[in-house]
Amino acid sequence: MKLKSVIVLFALGLSVAAYAGDKYVGVPKEYHELLDKTMATAGGNAKELKKALRDTPADQKEGMAFLISYMPERDAKALSADFLKEHVAYAYKARNEFAWAKEVPNDIFLNDVVAYVNLNEERESWRKDFYERFKKYVANCKTMREAIDSVNKNIRDEVLVDYNTKREKADQAPYESMRQHMASCSGLSILLTDAFRAVGIPSRVAGTPDWYDDRGNHNWSEVWVDGKWHFTEYYPSEDLDKSWFMADAGKAIKEDVRKAIYAASFKPTGIYFPLVWDMDIRYVHAENVTDRYTSLYRAQLSATPSDDKHVDLRVMVFRDKDHAEDSGDRVATNLDVFSGGKQLFGGRSTGATQDMNDVLTFKVEKNKLYTVKYLNGMGITQIKDVEVGDKTTTLKLYME
Repeated sequence: MKLKSVIVLFALGLSVAAYAGDKYVGVPKEYHELLDKTMATAGGNAKELKKALRDTPADQKEGMAFLISYMPERDAKALSADFLKEHVAYAYKARNEFAWAKEVPNDIFLNDVVAYVNLNEERESWRKDFYERFKKYVANCKTMREAIDSVNKNIRDEVLVDYNTKREKADQAPYESMRQHMASCSGLSILLTDAFRAVGIPSRVAGTPDWYDDRGNHNWSEVWVDGKWHFTEYYPSEDLDKSWFMADAGKAIKEDVRKAIYAASFKPTGIYFPLVWDMDIRYVHAENVTDRYTSLYRAQLSATPSDDKHVDLRVMVFRDKDHAEDSGDRVATNLDVFSGGKQLFGGRSTGATQDMNDVLTFKVEKNKLYTVKYLNGMGITQIKDVEVGDKTTTLKLYME
């Protein structure tokens, strides 16, 4: 009996030591105080967090410690050990398997690959599924850029989700969007960012609460490649840092909370990401990255002569006059712009699955009459004259 008692006491002593004298075995000491705070916040769920730390392999413990140290209170009180272990295990699996992932600096890897969430969306176990879904697209890629391009080009057909303002809510998690086959720009950005992370590509959601001209919010994804952050979208342009919204982003206002541009961060930064669907939320951390976008815009403009003689002519095509508001009522069709009988421009209007702020725009001379020609739903050419003054003009056309 005495021997058994000694053994039991010895075992208990080892258990206590793991979280007492030699606290958090195998975890870098920089996390110990942070872990203490999270355990206190977690209350009864601390046992799950301790189990996650205890069961995580030695070479993955820093990733687990990072997540637990910086997770918001809602997660500390709710997330299970199994949920966290799967996210961490597959993040490291991707890092070990893909060449580009091995080259990612540790701080970027922890914050922008290991992180299991982007904004305030529901916490879902997407990592294993997304790893298996997207590894086939990057298996033969030699560089990070190739992998980014491959995921970007294939994600829509893989998850079968399109942009639609009729989605249930703005802040949808991946499976919420996949169930409905629709999402807002925020939901699409979350999907894309998670797909990138699943195969070891550092990614984060970026966006603005409101464009400079009060047209509303927009979110997109950023990827880390060649030592820098670049942006892309669920419906990709021909290259990174190319998009319809570049001119709008170039006019963002860094000092205005609602009109600045932010990039989400799992680790606290001292500022938060303003979420337009719930402005009371403060636990989504962010960096103010407005300067990078305004600088990028100025660099792009430097290659294009500017003057005060031109303004934007924005053209949108809808099903009919009774359906000219919802994103799903827009129609993609070819159209041409004429002046004085001479064709000046040609283009294709944005359709139902593209962002509502993505509008076909032409740079035209001020104070002139223009004629727009397009084919309606019956294949008949329609002609619409529009008088452009000295300010941006938006023209709405109808298929019926």
